[in-house]
Amino acid sequence: MELRHLRYFVMVAEEKHFTRAAARLNMQQPPLSQQIRALEDELGFDLFKRHPKGVDLTTGGAVFLDEAKAILASVQAGSRRAARVAKGVEGTLAISFTSSAAAHPLIPRIIRAFREQYPAVSITLDEGNAGRLTKRAMAGQLDVGILRAPVSRPDGIEFHRLLVEELLMVLPIGHPTLADHPEAIELQAIRDEPFILVRRPGAPGMYANLLRACRAAGFEPHVAFEVERMLTNVSLVAAGEGVSVVPASMRDIHSESVVYRRILGARPRLVAPLTLICRGFNQSPALQNFIVLARQLAKAYRTQVLR
Repeated sequence: MELRHLRYFVMVAEEKHFTRAAARLNMQQPPLSQQIRALEDELGFDLFKRHPKGVDLTTGGAVFLDEAKAILASVQAGSRRAARVAKGVEGTLAISFTSSAAAHPLIPRIIRAFREQYPAVSITLDEGNAGRLTKRAMAGQLDVGILRAPVSRPDGIEFHRLLVEELLMVLPIGHPTLADHPEAIELQAIRDEPFILVRRPGAPGMYANLLRACRAAGFEPHVAFEVERMLTNVSLVAAGEGVSVVPASMRDIHSESVVYRRILGARPRLVAPLTLICRGFNQSPALQNFIVLARQLAKAYRTQVLR
């Protein structure tokens, strides 16, 4: 039994006449009659009672008509949905991000714009550190990861750098160093301070760059705390437990308790990239649409910042 058999049957049932049904199907009447007879033979019962003026449905035919219409409607709906998924306007998208990446205004802007453009795509959101996001992307457990500096670059993973922003020094309000550094501060000026940093597995690139910059400035930093998230960095600084560095987009967090300062003369330059990672193979159309939109909005954001 093929779908065309069901379409032929429904057309004859609607017209109650083989010749009129054949005309609507753009075929000859004899082949149509042969196809209906073959369907009846396969089912094992008559679908129509034939008479000089046309045909009427048998009891079994009436029941089968409802089923045939339901099957055809289901196939049509499935075809439409499959076409929408193939175009990326319907489907699912699993997005995960680090806390510091989510704090950047570009990320909620991208997600909101994607929801508005593709409302039929179901989005799930999750959080984790960069190492966990990379492993989940490799395992196919998430579609998009948004993080700062990649912890590794495994085969099969794409990396899209959306933008780069500077890292700022964070000090508690009233810190004595601030009196001599009202706008910017050199690393040398806080050489004796305890540092609060995100753990190496969570942000190894930025962690390592800060250590190198401190050593280039002539001292080995004292790392008093290693935390899971950059938001915790700022909270501990606000509590007077030490100093830290965070991306510039976090400068409004705990602004009543901490002060943010630009860092002068750091070698290497201390920056925080914003990176989108995803699998590079078998990408869904929804994922491809998200990548295109993210890159477009990131470009627009960079242009806006440079004005």
